[in-house]
Amino acid sequence: MNPTTIFILVLVAAAVIAVVGIVMVARGRVDSDGAADAGQLDRRAKKADKARRKAKASVAGSATVNAATSQDSGTATSVAVVDPPAEYSKDEPKIEVTPVEYGVTRRKFFGRAVGAVFGLFMLQFALAGLAFFWPKLRGGFGTPIKAGTVKELKAEVLQAGVVMPKAIPAAQAWIVPFEMELLEESQFAEVPFVVAGGEDDGVGLMALWHRCVHLGCRVPDCIPSQGFECPCHGSKYNAHGEYAAGPAPRNLDRFAVSVNGAGELVIETGTVVQTARAKQFTIPYPQGPFCVG
Repeated sequence: MNPTTIFILVLVAAAVIAVVGIVMVARGRVDSDGAADAGQLDRRAKKADKARRKAKASVAGSATVNAATSQDSGTATSVAVVDPPAEYSKDEPKIEVTPVEYGVTRRKFFGRAVGAVFGLFMLQFALAGLAFFWPKLRGGFGTPIKAGTVKELKAEVLQAGVVMPKAIPAAQAWIVPFEMELLEESQFAEVPFVVAGGEDDGVGLMALWHRCVHLGCRVPDCIPSQGFECPCHGSKYNAHGEYAAGPAPRNLDRFAVSVNGAGELVIETGTVVQTARAKQFTIPYPQGPFCVG
């Protein structure tokens, strides 16, 4: 699956998540557009209303019973009628509440809050996903990077028969020389695009990823041994990145390279080539003392 397809899928997923969040919030708001009916009142409100009704009925019932008893006994006892408390009076002033205030219950408020937090989280997740999968249109690792002119690079990496790897930080790569006459008999014959610039003098250039294939540590060069030695776990590779020792499962990975019209070596950091351990080295190793024991 190429990066463009992945980007389109992430974009579609983000759109679906956004639509779901909007629908959930909208459904929560539809129920609160008008006043709440009896079924929407919470249990506490129902219980308090029922208690007020019982108290009012009890006061009215007591007054009626006392009046009836006095009449039956034939006495002239005056009966004092007790008025219900002010809070149950029919003349109690009413406070008008707008439909919006009356319609928003505590449950709906918390439902809206949870929906808003969930929507915000999903929006952040979608934006993070887009930022991660967004294709890099120019510059940076993962895109073609110019390492310099082939002529100048050869003068730097090969001095008096000694390999002096040149680091290209932007490409996370080591530039090393490679004799073209060795290509056909090596395992790199199947991936000739990992060597470029050797048409004129028979010496091409390779770009080795400086990341150790064991656990990803940066592998520095070692001039005395003429190779690369990982300081983390001791994996060792010769000057062409071929596995020599240690826990690494294969050779150093390398990038596809080419030469543009201006004679510059272009490192295709988006094209990584993996090769198995070489059965036979293309260059002797070690040629001196190790840098890492």
